[in-house]
Amino acid sequence: MASKTAKDLTAGTAGGIAQVFVGQPFDIGYYLSKRMQTAPKGTYKGMMDCAGGILKNEGPLAFYKGTLTPLLGIGICVSIQFAVLEGTKRFFTQQNLSRGRGGSDGKVLRPGQLVAAGALAGVANGVVSGPVEHIRIRLQIQSSNKPTYNGPFDAIRKILGSHGIAGIYKGQVATLTREAVGYGAYFCAYEMLIQRHIRVNNVRREQVSAAYAVLYGAAAGYALWACIYPIDVIKSRIQTDGFAGPERKYASTLDCVRTVWRTEGVGAFTRGLGPTLIRSPFANGATFLGFELASRALAHL
Repeated sequence: MASKTAKDLTAGTAGGIAQVFVGQPFDIGYYLSKRMQTAPKGTYKGMMDCAGGILKNEGPLAFYKGTLTPLLGIGICVSIQFAVLEGTKRFFTQQNLSRGRGGSDGKVLRPGQLVAAGALAGVANGVVSGPVEHIRIRLQIQSSNKPTYNGPFDAIRKILGSHGIAGIYKGQVATLTREAVGYGAYFCAYEMLIQRHIRVNNVRREQVSAAYAVLYGAAAGYALWACIYPIDVIKSRIQTDGFAGPERKYASTLDCVRTVWRTEGVGAFTRGLGPTLIRSPFANGATFLGFELASRALAHL
């Protein structure tokens, strides 16, 4: 019989694959949001101006820069998230049973437990997602006319050679902060919606329909971005900053926050939000649907 962790990893991978297939057509919007986040104030008047400028100056293939990295890494990232989440939920379930809480089976977790489980899942995921997103954004913001890196593997090789493992993990403080805060909200929102559905409709988890899994996943995605978008902006700024010397603008994460606030104002922390909000419900709804369906299929193995 397959172990619970192996099943969680497999189901998480299924969720990641679903996220890639559904989210990929919307990744042009994600790409535009990164360009808008990291460009100097006033560079673009809005999303359409950003898209038009890139199309004119760099051609249509520019919209697909950096897509190989998430295709390679997203399955790993999502599988880690769900494996740690489900393992932590089982730990809290045992705690509830020993204390006579959480219903007859101990599975009705409190919001604090769900936030803690999600935050831990986010931190574990951040170990992989940090480098993946760093390489991706480096490729996305470079000019097509004079590219610094010829693909993700070339970027990894050059950054490792010049700056070591610390260069690959540039922006990791902001990444881990974002993942802990965001996934705490993300998984708490989803699990509370699922728990409420089970309670109100008097059904088992496996009886929750696919449509509701998608709906609750979409809602969880909005909870995620509502909490983390300003942190994501800071992460993007640091990960596109120079590594050393005069090319480096920010001395630390806190210095980045202060500098952006002072020079560009509060609006800089929400720049590029529109494309992200368009993509989010589709990608996150698909993620949870993929995980739930795979979990049900693996339940009897």
